[in-house]
Amino acid sequence: MRINGNAIKIGNVIEHKGGLWRAVKTEHTQPGKGGAYLQVELKNLKDGSKLNERFRASENVEKVRLEQRSYQYLYGDENLLTFMNMEDYEQIAISTKLVGDQTIYLQDGMEVEIEFNDMDPLGVKVPQKVTLEISDTEPIVKGQTAANSYKPATLENGVRITVPPFIGIGDKIVVNTEIGEYVERAS
Repeated sequence: MRINGNAIKIGNVIEHKGGLWRAVKTEHTQPGKGGAYLQVELKNLKDGSKLNERFRASENVEKVRLEQRSYQYLYGDENLLTFMNMEDYEQIAISTKLVGDQTIYLQDGMEVEIEFNDMDPLGVKVPQKVTLEISDTEPIVKGQTAANSYKPATLENGVRITVPPFIGIGDKIVVNTEIGEYVERAS
């Protein structure tokens, strides 16, 4: 589907310079001289390289629609992650590079969305919130009630974050996978 260059939104996938690119950041600019344009930071879906491009309203770009399918995470090693299709139980192996930083939040049996263009997997969407257990943190200090007083903690997957003072070892918490921060104590 063709769209105007200034209609690109964050998250859109476009065909540009012979590859597929996802818009990571956009900024409308109206210079004092000349026409307005959209400054877009693009990330290549195949190799992860980044590119900054300017698109004017008069330019057209090809917006690509990706098919999303539900898969279940089974297991992984240093280079490959194995997922199973929830409908036909077919398994696929995907490079850890394709998942990127989100790999640390994958848990056995977790349901994820995998984006495909034709039959090529292009990305894996981990749930926005996951529940993890605290494996190490400083002990609770009585009387420490400052509202914005957070302490360092290590999660069961080895990730270090900051948590409120009332969280202790063995507590389960909800973590936002997009920003890697504490959300709430799990119920």
